[in-house]
Amino acid sequence: MQAQAGEAPEPRFPGFVSFHSNPESLHFPAMAAEAESLLKSGEISSMIRHGFFSPSASPFSPTRFSPRSHSPPFRSPPPTTSSSSPQSFSSFGHRSPETPPATLLEMISSEDHPQCSLVATDQRERRLRVQDRIGSVIAGEGLNWGPADVKLSVSSADEFRVSIGVHSRVLAARSRFFEEKLGRRGGVVEICECNDVEVYVDVIAMMYCGDIRRRLSGESARRVLGLLKVSAAITFDAGVAACLERLEAIPWSEDEEVEIVSVLRQLHLGEPAAEVLQRVLVESSYSSRADAIFLRLLACVLQSKNEKARGDMKTLMLGLLGEDNHRSREFADHVDVSKGTLYHLCHECLNSLLLCLSEAASAGDCHGRDRGILIADIARQTDNLHWLLEILISKKMAEEFVTLWADQAELAGLHAKLSCIFRYEVSRITARLCTAIGKGQVLVPNGPRFAVLCRWLEALFDDFGWLKRACKAFDARIMEEGLCQMILALSMAQQQQILMRWFERFMKGDECPNMHKALEVWWRRAFVRRFAGVQDASQLQIVACEYPT
Repeated sequence: MQAQAGEAPEPRFPGFVSFHSNPESLHFPAMAAEAESLLKSGEISSMIRHGFFSPSASPFSPTRFSPRSHSPPFRSPPPTTSSSSPQSFSSFGHRSPETPPATLLEMISSEDHPQCSLVATDQRERRLRVQDRIGSVIAGEGLNWGPADVKLSVSSADEFRVSIGVHSRVLAARSRFFEEKLGRRGGVVEICECNDVEVYVDVIAMMYCGDIRRRLSGESARRVLGLLKVSAAITFDAGVAACLERLEAIPWSEDEEVEIVSVLRQLHLGEPAAEVLQRVLVESSYSSRADAIFLRLLACVLQSKNEKARGDMKTLMLGLLGEDNHRSREFADHVDVSKGTLYHLCHECLNSLLLCLSEAASAGDCHGRDRGILIADIARQTDNLHWLLEILISKKMAEEFVTLWADQAELAGLHAKLSCIFRYEVSRITARLCTAIGKGQVLVPNGPRFAVLCRWLEALFDDFGWLKRACKAFDARIMEEGLCQMILALSMAQQQQILMRWFERFMKGDECPNMHKALEVWWRRAFVRRFAGVQDASQLQIVACEYPT
């Protein structure tokens, strides 16, 4: 039964398929006669005697001649002696009870090409393993299938081939593809250039299973996905249903999840596949509600008073939101927290921090439990604000925060009235902001940069010692580098104003940040290199004079 040349190819079928009927009836008398004459000449006998060829496998034996066709020839293993037992099914797939010794030619060839010999050995072991597996599966069903009437040969692009004997009635009953192409007649079927030969053969074995779901028990998601693709390609409906049921029942890794969604969308399996994808598909209205979900999650973290839970969730949420920045390039329909939501939470934290500082300032020299509660509340609100600033920096949304922080005149005034133990945490915000600006993580004009320093730099100088000693997460060296770069990006007059103030405090013995590098650069700019400014054309004078002639 040869496939017609004008037939449309089967959709999604993995590889090329060749069908031949009654292969045993093909004879080549001319070739046989030529081979017979070579055998009678005595040349072959001499080579066999010297060990170059095996007596049972002469290269010029008439049985080795196979017809040339458009598909690779089928090489069937030796037939079995019994055709009535269940084991007769796997007669094409079991190894010979006696393996002939290697010939001299084979030994020489393996020494000349050891790598090829290893590949051939590996492929032979894989082939025998696959054939044994399918034979045991069919024998395990306990049914008398009778003699196989179809020789099925499956090969991959790297020439790995497995040949098995199967039954046309089983293939036709389970697969609409084989029912159409093969019917109830026997023959030779060749499947070429398969992506995974073992998976294809396993699907054929599944056709003989009474309980396919039990057969898939223990298989991984990736393995089941491979079986599903082949089952769908040959329209093996029972196999498709069993694979989908298995995929729906087992957990997926994130890598498997992406692959499963991609394959199921390509196969167009309809409602059964949609049920499998329920765990990952979101409703179309989900995007409009995403910001409310983000707000609820972030607010829950900010309001929590359990320090361990807050710390764990802040680390997790910061990582997830930072990861979204990279994922947005991969997924076009990516949903992210809005800038408005983040700044809404920033204003709430600022208001709460202002209330805490006001309460601490009005309480005076409070002692005992009240003092500890106030310190903890200020630290928590400051930590919340610092966390939101980190999120804004990671999402490149912190430009407005620079102006917002520079405008906190009331907060800065309360900060100056309190002792360091209450207020030093607030200077963490200034330190982080200066570091981000100095490193180029936050890009703002000169005006907001200078405004932040005018408002908060003195407070940072006052709290610097406390930050180094009491704040474990504070890195003084990184902050000093960022602050120096931020100052050196100001105008020369502004640099001079800030550095002169720092110099005076440093000479008094105050514990200030190390800004020697900024002072050195400013000094060279001011007194060594002295880049002259552009001369104002309005101040130029035009003088007329006469040149002697």
